[in-house]
Amino acid sequence: MKTNKATPSLETQQEAMRIAKSTQKPGQTKEQTKLIAQGIEKGIAQYKKQQKDKKRQADKAQKKQKKDKQQQRENNDSQEHTLDMKTQHSEPARLPWLLLILSWIGFIAYVVLK
Repeated sequence: MKTNKATPSLETQQEAMRIAKSTQKPGQTKEQTKLIAQGIEKGIAQYKKQQKDKKRQADKAQKKQKKDKQQQRENNDSQEHTLDMKTQHSEPARLPWLLLILSWIGFIAYVVLK
């Protein structure tokens, strides 16, 4: 696994140093203050990383939700199309039978009345 040793931005370093100096106690050396500032920098970097991960996870969830909705729409459309096809096939199936019955009635009436 690669460890990313990225240096914090100048803004982060300045913010960490400002916080370290504001919490500085009497008799604390500059080296101690620098160490505290480095700890704060690491904390800020970790916080930013966590926020970035949370945002990435939220984006993934949002994309998945969009994909699921799209797939559901496609399924609904295909089901409607299948239903339409069934409806189209059932109505024309009645017409030939109706015409056959009418032709037989006409034939029988012709034979009987002649």
